[in-house]
Amino acid sequence: MNLRTLTLFLSLLLALSALISFSISNANAVELGIDVLQKNNFDLLRGKRVGLVTNQTGVNSTGVKTRLILKKHVNLVALYTPEHGLDGTEKAGVEVRSRRDSLTGLPAYSLYGDTRKPTPQMLAGIDVLVYDMQDIGCRSYTYISTMGKCLQACAEQGKEFVVLDRPNPLGGNRVEGQGIEPKWISFVGQFPIPYVHGLTVGELALIANSKGWMGPKANLQVVKMHGWNRSMTWPMTGLHWVPPSPNIPNEMSPSYYVITGVVGELAGGLDQGLFSPKAFQVLGAPWVKPQMVSSLRAKCEDIKVEPTMTASGPGVIYHANPSGGGDLGAAALYTLAECNRESHGMIFTKASKSKLDLFQKVYGSDTIRRELATKRPEQIVASWQPFLSRFRSERQPYLLY
Repeated sequence: MNLRTLTLFLSLLLALSALISFSISNANAVELGIDVLQKNNFDLLRGKRVGLVTNQTGVNSTGVKTRLILKKHVNLVALYTPEHGLDGTEKAGVEVRSRRDSLTGLPAYSLYGDTRKPTPQMLAGIDVLVYDMQDIGCRSYTYISTMGKCLQACAEQGKEFVVLDRPNPLGGNRVEGQGIEPKWISFVGQFPIPYVHGLTVGELALIANSKGWMGPKANLQVVKMHGWNRSMTWPMTGLHWVPPSPNIPNEMSPSYYVITGVVGELAGGLDQGLFSPKAFQVLGAPWVKPQMVSSLRAKCEDIKVEPTMTASGPGVIYHANPSGGGDLGAAALYTLAECNRESHGMIFTKASKSKLDLFQKVYGSDTIRRELATKRPEQIVASWQPFLSRFRSERQPYLLY
């Protein structure tokens, strides 16, 4: 075999290898709800006036914005936007104004301003409301609350509601953390589910609608994904991560939000690395001691905990398992307990009334401070297990994958 023939043979071999690799990767690729809707020629939306609840995360598997796809193929007439706005750049808790979308020319009604629920006037010009945004798998993240309010509004106003499903970045098997008491139901805890619920937003819509958590049942349809399974965390999907909000910058951020987000609602002086690539991954304060690192390292199984330095002083940095190991809900409780111990209770005593109220809404109860004074953290975690077991059984009929 001469050099020219050998070169040609190797080139063909490389091309064949690339083709096989491309075919395998596409065979295993996750098709999002918007991809499946498009494959089905937008059958659910044909001949209807369409509204779309979306933001910058509403994209198909190749990164094309859902609102541009629907504007081209169906009669899309209005947009609706959550906390952080249409572009996901507004800070947490800051009200968002309604505006006109420069990409589509459509009105973008804010669902995080004067109202959290679409008003009759907002929905008057549509027949069907479509929801396509990326959730992070944690009860207190408000995009699922927006979904719940939209479900409620559609039921009340006789509009169809369609959820284009997306992966739970934490995977579908995690059911962790504390429940929520009825009196603490709020926009940062809209549903009676564990802090880490292990549902896709489509599955959550199904169970909420069936059980009447938002009131009368809506005419709901969920467009399932293809190629996703419950063992898949986001790094395993092969999909590009679009940050849902300023402090969820990368595909591991949802894990860190679960671990440190709750205590961050309390402590004003606690450095969480916000607005950096390590947002929620670090905790720093002058009172953080080596003992805190050692204690967390011993308790947080399959979650690496290391000392670090932050702008506020010594701290800890977490490294969660991309494949989904460990118990994030338990790690959050252990973190809260250690912060309470190391600060000598200051995270509670120095918290303003509004901070304490928000913490209790996010946590789902006002009992934890008393529990930390009388019980070991491991006992508190163990006390959640009957509820978590019941929820695993309760959610079973609504699992789509």
